[in-house]
Amino acid sequence: MPKLKPLKANEVIKKLKKLGFSGPYPGGRHVRMVHKERGIIIPIPMHKGKDISVGLIREIINEVGISRNEWINL
Repeated sequence: MPKLKPLKANEVIKKLKKLGFSGPYPGGRHVRMVHKERGIIIPIPMHKGKDISVGLIREIINEVGISRNEWINL
């Protein structure tokens, strides 16, 4: 099974858009991606110069309900 790696916030946003999420919508230090049909809201931290950690990516994958391989292949 391939390993997850830290990603830039823009890369996570692109992957979520491929899964049918809309946004990003502003909200302070984080932006939100929304899947209106499923009622899921995913906050994405937008901190300059910092990647999104593997732990947070794992939580996003679980919230969205896809496998690790599906996420990597997006």
